[in-house]
Amino acid sequence: MQTRNKILDDISQLMTNAMGVAQGAKDEAETAMKGMVDRWLADRDFVTREEFDAVRAMAQKAREENEALAMRIAALEPKAKAKPKPKAKKP
Repeated sequence: MQTRNKILDDISQLMTNAMGVAQGAKDEAETAMKGMVDRWLADRDFVTREEFDAVRAMAQKAREENEALAMRIAALEPKAKAKPKPKAKKP
């Protein structure tokens, strides 16, 4: 029986070591893949979330200013049409 327990202990130790190696390989593969993905994304000139949010805020402000100017123009157009244009003097 002693021999059988020694064989099972050796197999158990071998499996434990194999799991450690597999875990190390998994971690190394994840790190390598993350590095490759990061480099790929950097080469594609994608913007960060902060940059996207900043541009979106600028676009929103521009839309609001555009709407305000459109309302001012709409209010001034009837006044401009009501005023007669002065005739140009001939020299």
